[in-house]
Amino acid sequence: MEQIKVTFMKIDPRAQVPVYGTEYSAGADLSACIEQPVTIHAGTTEFIHTGIAVAIPRGLVGLIYARSGLACKQGLAPANKVGVIDSDYRGEIIVALHNHSSEDFVVEQGQRVAQMVIAPYLYAVYEEKDSLDETDRGKGGFGSTGDK
Repeated sequence: MEQIKVTFMKIDPRAQVPVYGTEYSAGADLSACIEQPVTIHAGTTEFIHTGIAVAIPRGLVGLIYARSGLACKQGLAPANKVGVIDSDYRGEIIVALHNHSSEDFVVEQGQRVAQMVIAPYLYAVYEEKDSLDETDRGKGGFGSTGDK
């Protein structure tokens, strides 16, 4: 498996190193780095600090996703669905964690709250035209391919 070095620094000495759950995990777990427990009330969003900053190499992006256990069992997921950490960002990674459930949830210091996947991306140059090439689908939108 190809590896890439992503350097990071602890902004807070209590911060946890991003860690992969298994050898083949795509995302490294990010943990809460907070002074005291944070209650995320049902239907609300709280900003959860991780205490780390990263230097993602150019041409790569850090994508912040929900941890499946928290999302499926507790209803907690990033408020923006997928967070984007650009390669030129050097600030602290903060997860906007939203509680989709009907129960309050308490985040504790060191608790794994999200996962970060490092992925390549393409930088597009947008060129305006008066028309686009024709396809079988054309302008068919939501549900136009027969999905119900």
